[in-house]
Amino acid sequence: MDREPADFMEFQVPFRDIDLHGEMFRSVYVARAEEALNAFWKRRPAMPDDPYFRVGKIVCVFHAALRLHDHVRMDVHVSKIGGKSAGFLVRMMRDGEEVAEAEIVWTACDMQSREPVKLPEDLRDWFYQFLD
Repeated sequence: MDREPADFMEFQVPFRDIDLHGEMFRSVYVARAEEALNAFWKRRPAMPDDPYFRVGKIVCVFHAALRLHDHVRMDVHVSKIGGKSAGFLVRMMRDGEEVAEAEIVWTACDMQSREPVKLPEDLRDWFYQFLD
């Protein structure tokens, strides 16, 4: 079931992000997806028991190239919630057509030791409302 996105951002592809073939650099898709995820995360006030998160995995699937001045909408969805990790899916659309999707998995870690820890229940509950 497709729910409304947890958050969305829009951008226009600037010249600095274009390669010699007129397409957006592939690394920029990941950078933009992380920007969208960061904006989503700002919706939640920090809590005292929030863990430190490290990126455990990033996968990007490309469907069509973005070009100079394309207008892009990025929708953020929670794709999975594990015991110690959470997955996010950032879909990028141009004129309603999906051009790419990036899956980013965050692993919860202890602030001092940086060792993996369980997701706090209040955080899991917050993620569940955005589960796609």
